[in-house]
Amino acid sequence: MSVSEVKLVVVGSLGLDTIETAREQRFEILGGSASFACAAASFFAKTGMVGVVGDDFPVEHRALFERMQIDLHGLQQVPGKTFRWSGVYEVDMNTRHTRSTDLNVFADFSPALPDGYREAPYVFLANIHPALQSHVLDQMTKPRFVAADTMDLWINTARAELAALVKRVDLLLLNDSEARHYTGQHSLIRAAHAILEQGPRYVMVKKGEHGAMLFSREHIALMPAFPLSDVLDPTGAGDSFAGGFMGALAELDHASERAIRRAMAYGNIVASFGVEAFSLEGYQGLEREQIEARMALFREMTELHV
Repeated sequence: MSVSEVKLVVVGSLGLDTIETAREQRFEILGGSASFACAAASFFAKTGMVGVVGDDFPVEHRALFERMQIDLHGLQQVPGKTFRWSGVYEVDMNTRHTRSTDLNVFADFSPALPDGYREAPYVFLANIHPALQSHVLDQMTKPRFVAADTMDLWINTARAELAALVKRVDLLLLNDSEARHYTGQHSLIRAAHAILEQGPRYVMVKKGEHGAMLFSREHIALMPAFPLSDVLDPTGAGDSFAGGFMGALAELDHASERAIRRAMAYGNIVASFGVEAFSLEGYQGLEREQIEARMALFREMTELHV
């Protein structure tokens, strides 16, 4: 795949995760927001990855990205150790505790876009410092649709930079507690509209196992999560959801509210496959036909007969 074919650019972290659940523990498995988002997006659109790893990054992880046809011209490899994160999940999988975070080479990450990426029509700014997210946008020519994710850390430590970024994006993703924290509004409707007043056309509020909510100035859309009998590892679920959403939107190549709702459903479905296994194992061997079959089941589940 040539760089000029990239339709979606994803910027975020790549790391090696050590994860413990009530049933299993895995050591230094592939993780990071860019890993999950690019993997999920790759089922729909030609995706370019922008991130940084150290010289200790396992070659099999790069090979996996290549098998998924993710473009790696934007992936920097520099001397040093790759970002590492360690965490433990409680039995219900809804609560996790971070044991350690070692930024390593990610501490000095400065996203640099290859020339072909600068022309890409769709951009997903995964959860990194908002100043770096803005730096990426400064390098883009004229993207058609930009979505950005954020977190409490940046709301607390980089609010001015985050506010400047919010003005430049088409859609802001954040979870319910972050929306309340950022706006000071307990009502999610009021919180979303407070963010909409800052510039974005849409706000997407992630609610974990309870799905997501999409807000525009005129409408609210509710998206339940696909019900699963077994969740092995919820790490990266939000990034997979966002990546699948942006990949599907790039495939539709239209940013109407109808297209956004449809893409949101695909993001939901792809993320459901991801949490059924550790790391990106749920995506290895996954075929588009399986995604479409689960999507058909989801439509049947959510159809209202009233």
